[in-house]
Formats: sequence, C-alpha cells, structure tokens
Amino acid sequence: MYLKIFILILLLLIPQNSFAFWVWTPETNRWVNPKYEVKETPQEQLAYVKEIFDTKEYKKAVEEANKLIKNYPKAREAADAQYYIGLSQETQGQLYEAFKSYQVIVDKYPFSDRAPEIVKRQYEIGNQLMEGDEQKNAFMDAMAGGDYNIVEVFRKVIKNAPYGELAAPSQYKIGLYLLGKQLYQEARDELEKVINDYPDSEWAKAAKYQVALSDSKRSTGAQYDQAITQSAVKEFEKFVEHYPDAELSDKAQKEIQSLREKEAENNFLVAQFYEKQKNYQAAKIYYNTIVEDFKNTSWAVKSLEKIRSLSSKVQ
Repeated sequence: MYLKIFILILLLLIPQNSFAFWVWTPETNRWVNPKYEVKETPQEQLAYVKEIFDTKEYKKAVEEANKLIKNYPKAREAADAQYYIGLSQETQGQLYEAFKSYQVIVDKYPFSDRAPEIVKRQYEIGNQLMEGDEQKNAFMDAMAGGDYNIVEVFRKVIKNAPYGELAAPSQYKIGLYLLGKQLYQEARDELEKVINDYPDSEWAKAAKYQVALSDSKRSTGAQYDQAITQSAVKEFEKFVEHYPDAELSDKAQKEIQSLREKEAENNFLVAQFYEKQKNYQAAKIYYNTIVEDFKNTSWAVKSLEKIRSLSSKVQ
C-alpha cells in the first residue's frame, strides 16, 4: 500500500512533459518512446527510411537510418541505411559529410551492390567541391561540410575503383587542383601519374598539356637560369608534335611563343649586363643569339639595333 502511494507521489512530482514522448502499445504491452523506437524488422525500418526521405524530411531520415544501423548492424539493410544517410546529406548540400558517409559503405559494407554508384557520387562530389573552391566563401564552406580536402576525395575514388573509368579523370583532377593552387611541382608530379598509370586514357593527352603548363607557370618573369622555361618549351613542342590536330595545340603554340619571348628577354638582360660592364664582345654574342635563335620574338629587333650601336665599340 505504502509503495503504491510512494509511486503515485513520485509520478505527480515529475514534470508532465517528461511523459510526452512515451506511449502505451497494446501490441507489445509496454510503454515505448517513438523517438527511439525501431521497426520490428530491418526491412520495415528501411522502408520507413525511404518513405521519410521521399517526403524530403532529410534530418528525420538520417535519424531513422541510424536507428536501423544501431539496432540491426549485421543486416544487409544496414548498408542501404548508410546510403540514405549520405544521400540525405548530399541533397542538403553537405557534400563533404556525404562523401564521408558514402565511404563508410565501402569500408564497412563491402558486400553492398551500391559500390559503383558510390564511386560515381564521390567523383561528382569532388567535382562540385572543386568548382565551389574557385568561388569559395563562408556560406559555401559551411554548406560543403566545413573543412574539406578535395585531393582526399579524388584519391578515395581512385582507391575504391583503381581500374574503373573514373580513376584517370580523378588523378587528372588532383593535378589540376594543385595547379590552380600554384603548387606547380606537386601538380606536375600528379599529372605525370596520369600519363604513366593511364597511358591509353584520353586524360593522358590533357595531362601532357598540363605538365607543360606547370613548367610554364614555374617560369615566371625573366630569369638568368631559364632551364625550367626551356623544359616547358620542349614539353609543349612534344605535345604539338604528338597531337597536331588537338584542340589544345593552338594554345600550346601560343604558350611556346610566350616562353620564347621569356628566353629572349633573359638573353637580352644578360647582354645588357655585359654592355654595362663594357664587355662589348660578350654583349654582342648574346644580342646575336637573340637575332639568330629568337628571330620571331619582339626582342630580335631590339637586339639588332643594339648590335649596330656596338659595332664601333667592338674590334
């Protein structure tokens, strides 16, 4: 009797909202909290997840999918539940979080037949992150899922399907991303992997052009040591030779001309240096080199004028 009175008093003292989520179910003959309750089978729970997802209640879909994974971790439906977590995040623009959720399927549920689709979705996420990075702002960063690593995304695509159709373009995108970040040597190394690992891929052609472009970017301004510039010229020339009809060949020709201008300017600066030192013979040699080897550059005319002005000074 006293125990019943004690329980009654205790129930009266507890705030009413504490019972708000608890309901009595005649089927189970017990009190349950719908917030934490899961369907009786993983098949039913997965169907419920899909139903919620289709109504665009993505947050709730993630919650219900997590319930399935927690309560039926060894069920085949667990992989699909994880898929709907990633899909919900991706639909909401949480790209990097979605990428990580998809990766869980590859790592934890290798039996899933969604593997090919997962790789494609991760590749597209990498592309979207890469495009967003070019116009990056606080809002886009937050939507993508915070601090993300674009290179990591593409590396996972390659690791998940090293012989798949998306491996070569993923490797190429890594090089392209690093090139955009002005990490020219790192970009060159990654692009070389496209050429070496996927020589028969259409991406190998584009990678050869970007390798030359990486060298070209490293050769900025007129320098006394033009080894990198010369290397870039050779790479572009090889590209034009192998792919004369390629769309990029015209751009390659323009890059070659630009690099030749740099080389000619470098020689002109060296000639000026000797001229200031009154070593007119050495200066004339460099001016002559420009006239003979760089005749199609703007520096050839200037060098010819310099040679004429030095004629009286050189014995």
